[in-house]
Amino acid sequence: MDPLVSIIAIGVACLVGLWIIFYFIPVGLWFTALLSGVKISLLQLVFMRWRKVPPTVIVSALITSTKAGLSLSRDQLEAHYLAGGRVKSVVNALISADKANIPLDYRSATAIDLAGRDVFEAVQMSVNPKILDTPPVAAVAKDGIQLIAKARVTVRANIKQLVGGAGEETVLARVGEGIVSSIGSAENHKHVLANPDTISKVVLAKGLDSGTAFEILSIDIADIDVGKNIGAMLQMDQANADKNIAQARAEERRAMAVANEQEMKAKAQEARAAVILAEAEIPKAIAEAFRTGNLGIMDYYKFQNVQADTRMRDSISDPNQHRTGQTGKQGE
Repeated sequence: MDPLVSIIAIGVACLVGLWIIFYFIPVGLWFTALLSGVKISLLQLVFMRWRKVPPTVIVSALITSTKAGLSLSRDQLEAHYLAGGRVKSVVNALISADKANIPLDYRSATAIDLAGRDVFEAVQMSVNPKILDTPPVAAVAKDGIQLIAKARVTVRANIKQLVGGAGEETVLARVGEGIVSSIGSAENHKHVLANPDTISKVVLAKGLDSGTAFEILSIDIADIDVGKNIGAMLQMDQANADKNIAQARAEERRAMAVANEQEMKAKAQEARAAVILAEAEIPKAIAEAFRTGNLGIMDYYKFQNVQADTRMRDSISDPNQHRTGQTGKQGE
């Protein structure tokens, strides 16, 4: 074998061996920790590799906490990392809380972090309150005028309620509900426009931040616009509904009247038909009376005279019928 190739192969093998050694035994990281006042052995760093824990993350967190005057152990940080937590965020939150005199221990910080909330952001929000803008909230005063209000809610994180406490959406929903209730209880919209601070006072008095991860510091009404006259629109809709109901009832009564008229006409036609049928039986009855001897010839003539007298009276009482009879006679 060529000596040059052998030397290159040996050199590559040495480099690979050194890389493996320094990967599993991070001497540089151990030396940095030693200079920073963090006591940790090389063996523990090697065990971190085997436990799938990045030594850089743990050692950096230990250095940061030690320089900030916090007493954290390697086991605590490793356990939090293996549980899926964000070690750097927890350490930064503890340092910020300590500097701002906010009571926050390691156990609470890790619980908040494992609950899915950003504990460092929560500590920052405790120091610097956050402003939440509500969407436009429409409400109607007692005089029927609609008002559209926008509010700015200044909140501060409540560290004790971060685990299990409601979020920003709940706070905004409660504030919107309070605005609707406050405007709805006002006698008229002019009073609300003249005193918008009454809305803030009423809403703040309700204790809307209970059970949430925030503490409401103030509620300021940013804008109020006058909307529609809801009362007048409702009255118009009610009037139209009443009109339609009245028209429907009138149509029902008209239909009933038409039906009754048709029924009366039908009964009248039935009566006329019955009279005609009865009149048709009169000649038969007269003939039968002649045969049985119950009607004499003189009685028949008297009957004819009565009929003639009746027709004469009818023609006198109805001139049109009289003229029609004369015309008929002239035509004859």
